Amino acid sequence: MLHRSQVPLPSKELLLSLAQDLPAVWNAPSTDMRLKQRIMRILIEEILADIDENHREIVLLIHWAGGRHSELRLKKRAAGQQRRCTSMEAVEVVQQMAGRFNDELIAVTLNRLGMRTGLGNTWDKNRVYSLRHHPQFPNFDPQQPRGKITLKEAARCLHVSEGSVRQMILQKKLPAAQVVECALWEISVEALDSEEVQKIVARIRNGNMRPQKRAVEEQQTMFSNT
Repeated sequence: MLHRSQVPLPSKELLLSLAQDLPAVWNAPSTDMRLKQRIMRILIEEILADIDENHREIVLLIHWAGGRHSELRLKKRAAGQQRRCTSMEAVEVVQQMAGRFNDELIAVTLNRLGMRTGLGNTWDKNRVYSLRHHPQFPNFDPQQPRGKITLKEAARCLHVSEGSVRQMILQKKLPAAQVVECALWEISVEALDSEEVQKIVARIRNGNMRPQKRAVEEQQTMFSNT
């Protein structure tokens, strides 16, 4: 029994006789790459390549055996353009969050939005760094003073649960905003010291305030977990 590497290749005469039904031969499951390469060497005498800068195209002029010619045009990729590119929506999210959140939290937001990298992968901090670094979006500096903090940080500052902070946001007692949908909430540090917020916090600590049922139900759909 002959192995694949020992199977004799068809003669030139046989290949030429199959030229009338080349698509069938080319697409047949039994036609391996070595046979296809030999077909190409027999049928093609020369390929000349040129660039059409006006139309941003690569022009291939194929000289076939027997004197026929074919022209094939391929779109030329722009400088720096990759075959698979990250969507502009993802780039915009990173641009808006860069400098305000670290790469790990940006990755969490992109994944919540269902966005993927150009290769179809989920996001992590390393992939966000690579995307952010290319157009030189700003770095996040945890040591830099900030006028706004996250929901989790606000809960820590007020010594209450994160659920209580969400309830205040839902009831519009505590001003908060998101850079983009599914991003972390940003809360003004000054807002934590407002008289209204401090009164609510005092009632929570004294056990005189419980989360309203409607707020608990809606926070799952209206707010992120951080």
